[in-house]
Amino acid sequence: MIKVGTRDSAAFRNGDIATANPFESHSQSRHLPREPYLQREMSVDRDENEDKGTATVELAAIMTITSTPVTPGPTSPPLEQPKSTDFVPPTRPSSTPFPNAQQGQIDIRCLKCQPDCLGSDDCVVSSPVSAPVAVEQNPILTLAQLPAEIHECILDHIFGYRVSATSPSSLNIPSANARSWSTALRHSRRRELSNLALVCPLWRDLIQQRLYRHIKVKATVHCGNDVMAFFVHHRHLRAYVKHVEIWFPVFQPKFHPTAPGYTSLALPTVSPEGIASATYALPTDNSTLEEVFYLVSSQFPEVRVLTLEGGERKKAPRVKFNFAGPSWITRDLPEILSIRTLIVKGQWNIIRQPNDWDVISRALPNLEEWHGTYARPKSKSYLSMASTLECLDPKITSLNLCLECDYRREMACPAYYLKVCHQLHWCEKLARAAIGLEHLSYTGRVCHGFFDVLARYSNPRTTRLKTIDITVKNCCRPNAEWNESGSGITDMHFITAFEQLVLGGIRALQRLKSVEVLRIRYVDLDSPVPPLNPYFMISDGWCSGVWSDEIIAEINRVRPDICFEEMIDSFGEVGYNKEGRLIINPDFPKSRVLSLKLANYAMLSSGVTAI
Repeated sequence: MIKVGTRDSAAFRNGDIATANPFESHSQSRHLPREPYLQREMSVDRDENEDKGTATVELAAIMTITSTPVTPGPTSPPLEQPKSTDFVPPTRPSSTPFPNAQQGQIDIRCLKCQPDCLGSDDCVVSSPVSAPVAVEQNPILTLAQLPAEIHECILDHIFGYRVSATSPSSLNIPSANARSWSTALRHSRRRELSNLALVCPLWRDLIQQRLYRHIKVKATVHCGNDVMAFFVHHRHLRAYVKHVEIWFPVFQPKFHPTAPGYTSLALPTVSPEGIASATYALPTDNSTLEEVFYLVSSQFPEVRVLTLEGGERKKAPRVKFNFAGPSWITRDLPEILSIRTLIVKGQWNIIRQPNDWDVISRALPNLEEWHGTYARPKSKSYLSMASTLECLDPKITSLNLCLECDYRREMACPAYYLKVCHQLHWCEKLARAAIGLEHLSYTGRVCHGFFDVLARYSNPRTTRLKTIDITVKNCCRPNAEWNESGSGITDMHFITAFEQLVLGGIRALQRLKSVEVLRIRYVDLDSPVPPLNPYFMISDGWCSGVWSDEIIAEINRVRPDICFEEMIDSFGEVGYNKEGRLIINPDFPKSRVLSLKLANYAMLSSGVTAI
């Protein structure tokens, strides 16, 4: 018997046929399994001619032109041999960032019906990975397990930066986007954002802290009772309130009944011509200041900022401090120990004499910062504030006064300020009050006499004044003519007075050793070229704004380590139109001006047009 090796066709035997696994690992070979060579027996008794004919046919098939010679390919990869059980994989070095390899998910479950089919085998597909799952030392964290700082960053991105209620310096952070206490602690209350409190218990607390940081309450008896009832039933929200804003109505609608016995409180009909069948009268349901202080002291233990808005209208009513009673009986207001900042808007309706401030100050023993704003400029504002500043408490370290908030130039000094000049010098009163402060911000009328008095009565060894920020409405000039008392970049009398104000501030720095920031600016919303509004600023060892030879000489004498950021001799391209009016094309149309030479303002005295 002669045994000849032959090869079977590439077909699986019945026992080798298997269903393909959809989760087959990519590392497995895709070659078809090969069978071993089979032995075929051939008898030597067969006809020799038959064998020769068969060999001739096979040789002819091989040598045919259409046949393709077969090149020997790579040998089939050997089948994976089972690993020895005594093999121990090497330990990963501790210096690697991930010492433990993460294993994939073993059980794949349906996401839609997962709560219902956790115990069912139909929704589970087993993975072909047969390696044992290693227990991770640091498992993946859920949202609730993230650090508190991450949650704060997420909510700051949604609600806005969370300004500290106890640190006024946080208002200067650029990302806070809050220039005053009026908006610093106020966050959006849209329904979409409020619903985020339902994400998890941790977010509920963090979002409620933002929603209730700043609340605004109408100072009426009815609204006060509603606020009291709400926080009595939600006591956990009281500690979240950091800023309480109380506003006193100055009028209320008065309806005329159209029929006898008609007592409806519905709103009047509004037509294009106005409100029909409605007039306005003084409010009758307003709370007293004593009731407001009692509400704040009893319901908000963590409040830090208190705002009192007195409102503004013609012949506005004064806010009552106490209930009606004998005039000789005076009661103090309830104390609020946690208040650090007091903001008074429409201050004329709340504080009109020194005794009013004294009552409020005694009720706020820990007060440090006072903001006072007057809605309308009047002589009574200057006179009442001058007498109040004489009894300013030493506990006040920061004072922000705005006596005139109309940022527009004037042709001449108004008559109401002439009344003030006939009775007192306002700049001297303000300077004496600023001696014991750390921060002063003032908007109104001022002259170089303010800095002269401040430097004369300040002790260089004990002074605490660090920042001075003055926004000039006009420079007071006692003996000036009516046509020489205006303001604006085209008024050279004002520019000269502004230069004297800047020189006075620089000379005062010789005794005010602790002053780090000094800013004096004039704002005119109607200016033809707003970048040319004069200003002067010293901050971080640099000067910017208006300059002249005398200003430079004083700076070198008082603070030789301070220098200007840049000094430019011109305002830009200057020309004249057909009417002889000056036309200026500034070199800094959109950037902040760092250099303004005072001598160039003389060209603007005849008028200016910006292009």
